[in-house]
Amino acid sequence: MRHRSKTAKLKRTASHRKALLSNLVCSLIDHGRIKTTLGKAKALRPVAEKLVTLAKRDDLHSRRLAIAFLHQKDIVKKLFSEVAPASKDRQGGYCRITKLGVRMSDSAPMAIIEWVDRVVTSDEAAAEAVVEVAAEETTEAKPAKNAAKNKAATADEAAE
Repeated sequence: MRHRSKTAKLKRTASHRKALLSNLVCSLIDHGRIKTTLGKAKALRPVAEKLVTLAKRDDLHSRRLAIAFLHQKDIVKKLFSEVAPASKDRQGGYCRITKLGVRMSDSAPMAIIEWVDRVVTSDEAAAEAVVEVAAEETTEAKPAKNAAKNKAATADEAAE
């Protein structure tokens, strides 16, 4: 039975799972959004949200608790100076999980986890805009190529 089993074990030992979640939270704080498997994203969300709640207190004890879990002082500084102030008016629900579909290699369900109140710099916005434009161009180019191939095929058939 699954009663009261809240922790997702992720097929890892307790120490490995704690290290994995610590590294994932560090990456989430550093980059603002990460792409990972759906199971890891679901396990990561409560850990990340508890750290943001801890950072919103902004006292010495909460900083020491965050350093004890994350083991990276620069990431803790970013958590307390950027992430927590951006979420100061929010009572909870600091993370958003967006499902992406399955990974090509092993069909693992993938997801993006990101901060809801993420502050996007102009460099990041420009980079995301370039990626979106490139994706649109490739999707528009494929039907045009297929239409050209179909016209060539019909022209060849008509010539025969």
